[in-house]
Amino acid sequence: MATPVYIRLKQSVYVRPLATITLGQISRIAGPKRYLPNFHSMEIYQISPEDQNIVVIDGVSIIDQIIQKYPNLDVELLGPNQCVVHVEKERKRPSILLIAGIWLLLFVGAAMAIMNFHYDVSMLEVQQKLHFMLTGKETDHPLWIQIPYSIGLGLGMVLFFNHWFQKRLNEEPSPMEVEIFKYQEDLDHYVAIHENKEGNKHVDR
Repeated sequence: MATPVYIRLKQSVYVRPLATITLGQISRIAGPKRYLPNFHSMEIYQISPEDQNIVVIDGVSIIDQIIQKYPNLDVELLGPNQCVVHVEKERKRPSILLIAGIWLLLFVGAAMAIMNFHYDVSMLEVQQKLHFMLTGKETDHPLWIQIPYSIGLGLGMVLFFNHWFQKRLNEEPSPMEVEIFKYQEDLDHYVAIHENKEGNKHVDR
């Protein structure tokens, strides 16, 4: 009876250029302990200069490599059928002027969006009416409402995004991080499907 080995591929991993990808880097392995060190160090793929920033490793090719070396093992693939490998190339440090320009652009854009929203919903009139209802007096600038409202608006944004510069306020992911994660997951899924289609075209030829 063949010895079972279970392999669960990771959804995606990040490696450096020209790295040698091992089975232990892209998967979790369960099986006989005497085989595990060899499986973890088994070379699956070598990143070459011709590779772009994304490489898809198919689970069937991994099973084929294992069976060739260990024909007495029964290899079962669990979870994803492909692992998307992202090749992280060295990034140049952005200039201070570029960072300042982007920050200024985002700041002005966010300020304009907030002001336009307040203008559309007549926020000033609402605050003036609220001041009249609470005090019985009319004023054009109810500062005792506007100042706390402005401070609360900024604090609310900090709490919403769960970050103060690079410091996380709690362990929960921010909405931005969740959206980035969903985008990355959809991107990896698309790349894996597209790679399979390209492979099938070559097989048909």
